[in-house]
Amino acid sequence: GLSGSTAHVVYSAVDPDNPATTSAKVVNEVIRGEIGFDGLLMSDDTSMKALSGDFPTKAAAILAAGVDLVLHCNGVFEEMSGIASRTTMLAGKSLARAERALTYMKNRDVADEGAIRAEFATYFEAVA
Repeated sequence: GLSGSTAHVVYSAVDPDNPATTSAKVVNEVIRGEIGFDGLLMSDDTSMKALSGDFPTKAAAILAAGVDLVLHCNGVFEEMSGIASRTTMLAGKSLARAERALTYMKNRDVADEGAIRAEFATYFEAVA
């Protein structure tokens, strides 16, 4: 895959002390290692209240775990400012992953909605 997201869940068999989003063990050993995922990895939404600490602390922990992008999805400026205080411009592997994902999105085939709807309808006709 070209992009993916962590979840703010604890995988107790891997890292009982940290949610996956802030767990270097989950990110590096499982996602990047065992699964072999080398796409752009985004955090789950930091405004979900599932992670402890203030927003700068959350952002720092997410990036330290090896996640490429910190997502904040609700638009509260003070929270976004806190996250921005701990993030930098994309560089290195994170930048390369983001560029790969963006290139894919720009060059992908656009689905034919009419053809998809027609195919979908045939499935319902087959079971009706």
